[in-house]
Amino acid sequence: MPMQNALQSVLIVSSTVKPVEYIKEVLPKNDFSPILTASSAGEAKRILLRTTSDIVIINAPLSDDPGMDLAVDIITSCGSGVLILVKPELYEEVAYRMEQYGVLTLTKALNKVTLYQTVKLLSATSNKMRRLEESTAKLEKRFKEMKAVNRAKGFLIEFENMSEEDAHKYIEKTAMDRCVKKLDVAQEIIEKYDI
Repeated sequence: MPMQNALQSVLIVSSTVKPVEYIKEVLPKNDFSPILTASSAGEAKRILLRTTSDIVIINAPLSDDPGMDLAVDIITSCGSGVLILVKPELYEEVAYRMEQYGVLTLTKALNKVTLYQTVKLLSATSNKMRRLEESTAKLEKRFKEMKAVNRAKGFLIEFENMSEEDAHKYIEKTAMDRCVKKLDVAQEIIEKYDI
């Protein structure tokens, strides 16, 4: 069964209205919603403090920022996928500076197909990054639990003269009997014996 794509939220940052309308026209509402707009870097930052956006499209320069600073701020703090649109004569310089941060760069002299394809690529990349972040968070949680359980087993071996196997069984059985996580039992043991 194919997986249904979730809607991607978009923030378009542009000091002028015409590019906003052009971009909105390209993005189908059944794939991208809500589509928020900001007319300055300051307004974009305020919006991103209140809500998250999967994709941010910056039409550079902005009235209060060249656009590159905002792009770097967003990609390093929010985890959103970022696309910056620049004048053709600035493309090489901006693309070179932005690629180290993972910001996509396009010239403003682009057609709708190129813009759509780039945003879809950014959407796919953003989804992949989100899944990787979720996977990393799960692994970190499991690692934390394993570390605590191992430490608790060490205390049981040292202070209760249990074998490693018996300490492990004790933690598992206690967790099952009390309907709590092994991490909770391990933390109680650590608190009891950690001096």
